[in-house]
Amino acid sequence: MNKYLFGAMALCLALGAQAKDKKTSENDSTGGFKFTDVTVVKTTPVKDQNKSGTCWSFSGISFLEDEILRKTGKEVDLSEMYVVRHCYNDKADKFIRMNGTINFAQGGSTLDVPYVMVNYGLVPEEAYRGLEYGEEKHDHTELSDAFTSFVNSINKAKKKSPAWKKAFSGMLDAYFGELPESFEYEGKTYTPQSFAQSLGINAADYVPVTSFTHHPFYESFAIEVADNWLWEKYHNVPLEEMKAIVDNALDNGYSIAWAADVSEPGFNWKKGYALIPKKKTANDLSGTELSRWVKLSDKDREAEANKITGPTQEITVTQELRQQMFDNQETTDDHGMVIVGKAVDQKGNKYYKVKNSWDTNQIYDGFFYVSEPYFLAKTLDILVNREAIPEDIAKKMKL
Repeated sequence: MNKYLFGAMALCLALGAQAKDKKTSENDSTGGFKFTDVTVVKTTPVKDQNKSGTCWSFSGISFLEDEILRKTGKEVDLSEMYVVRHCYNDKADKFIRMNGTINFAQGGSTLDVPYVMVNYGLVPEEAYRGLEYGEEKHDHTELSDAFTSFVNSINKAKKKSPAWKKAFSGMLDAYFGELPESFEYEGKTYTPQSFAQSLGINAADYVPVTSFTHHPFYESFAIEVADNWLWEKYHNVPLEEMKAIVDNALDNGYSIAWAADVSEPGFNWKKGYALIPKKKTANDLSGTELSRWVKLSDKDREAEANKITGPTQEITVTQELRQQMFDNQETTDDHGMVIVGKAVDQKGNKYYKVKNSWDTNQIYDGFFYVSEPYFLAKTLDILVNREAIPEDIAKKMKL
């Protein structure tokens, strides 16, 4: 009998150890978070920008795909590189006209996408993949260096040859492919303009919104970041109203294009969350904790202050703090994504569910969860359908 008792005890201990190991493994992979989706709008599949600085095109195109899906029920895969190629061409022209005093780089704004839609149309992915340089995935390391070197050399010339635009267009064609004048899609022949018109969306329906105090509220201004090479203007509203626009949009089935800073220590793509914890200080500690704290190096103390093991208290974000972060360049124009839903963690803290363009080989298959404080502090701007803006706010914005 004792033999069987000891065997059962051993089995229980083994199973308990396995369960503990499993729980530890789950906590390691999730960072101690358990998210529950509350509201999720229909969205198209996650894509992969790979080694390219073209998140702005991926987020803008994804946003338009979601709008097409919402309005027509049809899932369309649009070409990001068609937009990128046109923007490189126009950006180079402006760079030369401005004597090299504006930014010429891979980055851009979500508003570059409707700009291309209006001026050049759109095409499906199958009509223009933009991969003429022998790769299966986007890798703009070489082409970016080549384009930048070329426009810098033209800018240095005292007299610009009329051939430079043709030469640059040839470089664009070599890497991205020649632009299609027409193409076949689902049994019909389109031009880029006629295809854009067939999608059932209108670029004029989309409103860019931001929230900063160095310009008056309910007026528009060009956000002072290098990637806003078009000098596009954004509607400026108070912080709580920008959040109300996002919440109302999600509640009514609209996604939101989102540009934000992703350089915070609390942004953890691998574990699928972004938050801004309230940092520990010596005043928050006592006893052995304090003794351990004072013995840490500055680097280790900073790491400890930013350590996240699950839901935690976050900073309180005010309009003033948000402005300070932008003015100090703690909040920068890093990345474009799409907000597609709301969620809560196991303690009831609220988050936004975000679709990224960094492939699906991640814990939430290419999605992650952004806390409300993170959104309030680190949002640069949003792009949203005007129909999704609450009526009282729209009136103040003079829409």
